[in-house]
Amino acid sequence: MTDKHQGALIAIAAVVALAAGGVAIAGATGGERDDGDGAQADRPITGEALARARAAALEAVGGGRVTATEAGDEDGAYEVEVTRPDGRRVDVQLRGFAVVGTEEEPAGDR
Repeated sequence: MTDKHQGALIAIAAVVALAAGGVAIAGATGGERDDGDGAQADRPITGEALARARAAALEAVGGGRVTATEAGDEDGAYEVEVTRPDGRRVDVQLRGFAVVGTEEEPAGDR
């Protein structure tokens, strides 16, 4: 093998190793945030749970558009952000797909 080919193979191996390391780091963090108490936050609701949470939240606030979701606090609760037709945003907290609270976001948070 010539020095030119050997150098190219080393460069390719380095790029592959860096890419694999990046994938491993991304997989380990999962794009989630640890709030300091070991609980994961900002994980979106998915699958059948999303459909059920969306329906419960929209019914609770009288309609609108779901603009964000969050799953999995220590109690297994969900939070669904609904933007109403007039632009106001409401966070709906759910446990077992039952509404346990709502909180309208202040106008300055829009």
